[in-house]
Amino acid sequence: TRGFLWWDLLGSEIDWCEGNFKRSAVIAEYYNTISNVSFFILSPALLYLNRQYCKQRTFPLYFVCALLVCVGIFSSYFHMTLSYVGQLLDELSILWALAAAYSFWYPKVYFPRCIKSRKHFFWLSGVITVVSTFLSFMKPALNAYVLNCIAFHLLYLTRKELKKCNDKRVHRTAKIMIMWWVLAITSWISDRWLCGLWQMINFPYFHTMSLLYCCPLVIYFDVTYEMPSFKPKLEYWPSDSWPVAVPYVELEQSHKQC
Repeated sequence: TRGFLWWDLLGSEIDWCEGNFKRSAVIAEYYNTISNVSFFILSPALLYLNRQYCKQRTFPLYFVCALLVCVGIFSSYFHMTLSYVGQLLDELSILWALAAAYSFWYPKVYFPRCIKSRKHFFWLSGVITVVSTFLSFMKPALNAYVLNCIAFHLLYLTRKELKKCNDKRVHRTAKIMIMWWVLAITSWISDRWLCGLWQMINFPYFHTMSLLYCCPLVIYFDVTYEMPSFKPKLEYWPSDSWPVAVPYVELEQSHKQC
């Protein structure tokens, strides 16, 4: 039993730069683990702030938020144990959360020509996700690169949508989202190549907050494309004047202008 326990704790193919079991006898990567609390705050915050949208499109938002909670749970387990199973659960939960978001919110104007409806796109996304899940068991380390490729595609779509939109708040939110994403990618790369430097200065690890800005943008464009009787309006909590504020979408009974 003890041999299995040690395999479970140290079986991951990935060992991040943070020192193992240095700040806790039961948590391998302390800061990486506790930073996942952001996922447990993010999901209810998205549901509450975007409650007008949630009344119109209840299932997609609740389902994706539930998957984000799963990401937080599995990521915490992975960084707490650095186990092989934890690594798979962490990466696959992110993959399935992204797949669900694509299935619900990917604009129809960008569907491949062979896809005629949202239902067909659901099936395509599902098949690709299931195949990717099985491939992940063969080489889990490749998952991080696949997920970053998906992130680049999301940035490409964001750029295309911003060209068609003149709303300054949308552009502001997109810039902040990209800033957080660049920070996350930079941290990921530096963790691989500058580990000695971060350990020397005791650099703490925290998960990116780009989702706080990405999700409202996705909701905004979904309303624009799928809910023509409403006009989406980006607001900020607690106030527009705050240097750091959380965006959310309000719905107005009007035709879209963007």
